[in-house]
Amino acid sequence: MALQIFDTMISEEDYLQGELASDIRHEYIDGQVYAMSGAKEQHNRLTATMGGEFRNHLKGKPCDAYQSDFKVRVGKKYFYPDVVVKCDSEYNNEDYTEHPIIIVEITSEATQKFDRTYKRDVYMTIPSLQEYVIVEQHQVRVDVYKRDGMSWHLQTYQLGDAVLFESIGLTLTVEEIYERIDNEEMRAYLRKDP
Repeated sequence: MALQIFDTMISEEDYLQGELASDIRHEYIDGQVYAMSGAKEQHNRLTATMGGEFRNHLKGKPCDAYQSDFKVRVGKKYFYPDVVVKCDSEYNNEDYTEHPIIIVEITSEATQKFDRTYKRDVYMTIPSLQEYVIVEQHQVRVDVYKRDGMSWHLQTYQLGDAVLFESIGLTLTVEEIYERIDNEEMRAYLRKDP
């Protein structure tokens, strides 16, 4: 969870105006503003890989992928997912979307609990969302929550698995996702492969 920066409540309008002028990103939850911490190298690599693979795959299609600086609005909450895919050109807003189909969070030890509980529960209320993806950076693990009608099902992927992002028809291997990541599992995996 990010650091809360104001003790008093502020309006959505004031939050959105403040974000336009701020060099630091903030999430907004029901009137409270939380400063986002900067991401480290591994986090940025995973974000770039996921966003880049999604963006390349979506060329010439009506959907697009955005990384880190594009908000998702859910009611009176605004979050900055690491990667978001949207196909809602008829709901065009320069600063946020309310209609994502995929949300990816690259989780760290500091954000893991928040990403896996609160954000997951909030994101799953978005009618357009088809997949919520959590990518671990300190171990090799990709969790994909997939919507199946009115319910959600979790699929966990590790080395040797291929992940199908059904909503955009893209398959990536776990090795492709973690190709340039330096963690204990990847070092062990690379020592085994010539």
